[in-house]
Amino acid sequence: MIPMDSLRPRATLGRVLDDLGTTLLALVHGTPDAAEHIGGVAIYDPLDSPDLPPGAVVLGVSLQGDEATIEALRDMGAKGASALVLRAPVTTSPEVAEAAAKAGIVVFALTRGAAWAQLVVMLRSLLTVDTVSQAEPGTLGGVPTGDLFALANAITALLDAPVTIEDRSSRLLAFSGRQDEADGPRVEAILGRQVPEETTQVYLDRGVFRALYRSDHPIWIDPDRLGLDQMPRTAIAVRAGDEVLGFIWATMRARPTDEQVQALVEGAKVVALHLLRARAGEDAESRLRSDLVATALEGGPEAREALARLGLADQPVVLLALEVLDSPVQDRSLAKDTSMEAVRRRLSDAFAVHLTALDPRSASALVGNIAYGLMPTSRHGADAENHAISIASEFLDRVRRYRAVVGVGPLAHTPDELAHSRTTAGRALRVLRAQNGGGPRAASLSHVHLEALLLELMDLADARGDAVSGPISQLIAYDAEHKSNLLDSLSAWFDAFGDVTEAATLLAIHPNTLRYRLRRISEICEVDLADPHTRLAMMVQLRMAKDRHGEE
Repeated sequence: MIPMDSLRPRATLGRVLDDLGTTLLALVHGTPDAAEHIGGVAIYDPLDSPDLPPGAVVLGVSLQGDEATIEALRDMGAKGASALVLRAPVTTSPEVAEAAAKAGIVVFALTRGAAWAQLVVMLRSLLTVDTVSQAEPGTLGGVPTGDLFALANAITALLDAPVTIEDRSSRLLAFSGRQDEADGPRVEAILGRQVPEETTQVYLDRGVFRALYRSDHPIWIDPDRLGLDQMPRTAIAVRAGDEVLGFIWATMRARPTDEQVQALVEGAKVVALHLLRARAGEDAESRLRSDLVATALEGGPEAREALARLGLADQPVVLLALEVLDSPVQDRSLAKDTSMEAVRRRLSDAFAVHLTALDPRSASALVGNIAYGLMPTSRHGADAENHAISIASEFLDRVRRYRAVVGVGPLAHTPDELAHSRTTAGRALRVLRAQNGGGPRAASLSHVHLEALLLELMDLADARGDAVSGPISQLIAYDAEHKSNLLDSLSAWFDAFGDVTEAATLLAIHPNTLRYRLRRISEICEVDLADPHTRLAMMVQLRMAKDRHGEE
């Protein structure tokens, strides 16, 4: 079993530096061992200083220069934050060091080549340990439930070699200290949270994974025989019955001794217990959060309690609704599960990380086919909506390989307003979905109000069984009989707001030709195109006719 003396305090800055130091973070100023437990992760915006949970680790993504850093440190100290992370290289002046000391803030530098998003995921992994431990106290194999980082360090102590714990898709779940003793590919894997694809492809081609799936004991991997420029590895599959949950990889210079083999075998059993417990906990937590978010969105008497349990009671929130339009053509990490449901889950998880990195109080969950995000804000009215749209657009830019859209609802102060915000966001989302990627990818109803009204008008017409009639139906019949294109000419004229010259340019015809066609339309349909009410009616009917033709 893993020795109890391998355990260390969880979710403290000292723990963060122990687990992420050298690879991701370097200490610049302060004493992390004396810090209190971390209360959350937030991004610092100098233009919109966020509310911070006590003991927050703050990411200074856009902070540049001593003056901005000192101002941020003062603000963070007043709000009870514990640490500030700046992009390396960081050279702190005496003034910055003094400000950090007065604020009681520890300053870290994020390693060059590492992404802020990677750091957020890593920190959230460490913070999750406290959540799991509170929900299910106790240990498994002498290690606090769910603490894979402590488990990796315990195995490292037994093997005297740096270790990683990975899932079946070679994504890193946790890693031990002493990674500076490993090689470049290992560091690259940790920075990217994923073993390089070229390495996994060699393992696949040369039968390494096949051997791991077939064996209950560790296998020795000689890089020279595989043509890889890296240190030797010893690996073992983590199993739960016949199911392989992941792998333990140790960077070792020599073949493992019998004692080390036994340590890996026992370690794999303990890792399996933690992964199974984590899977069960994640499923339960995901279901609970989905239920709470769904209840909050419904409004009514139970919504207030749901918002309270989500930590969002009595504060204004803006709602974002994410919908995936289709799956990417190829996603290697989803090779074993390429269903739309798997894609929705993945983007929903990524959406949650994105929102909580901006504000740790945010709550999000996949409800049906829509991932809803509730984000508290101090902004008002249209400013809150526009800010949410920019947040959604930034997320969609990061996941551009997926075709997805986000509808934003109006600011909500009460549960009933939140239910209305959901309906409003849904109306915007429907427009974005109907445009099928041909328009904006994120919008509030105010940006697509006319499009939403037209869709709803078509719903009403369809419910009544109304067909396209009047002047537009006459033009459709005339064009079909005479093989003309009067309808297209009218559409171009409408699109050009009645500007004959611009419409003629769009149609590549002479302006006089278009004027003649407009006179013919007036004669055939017996309408006055100078009348604004007539034009509005014809524009609506024309749009309905085009949409119905497109659906066919």
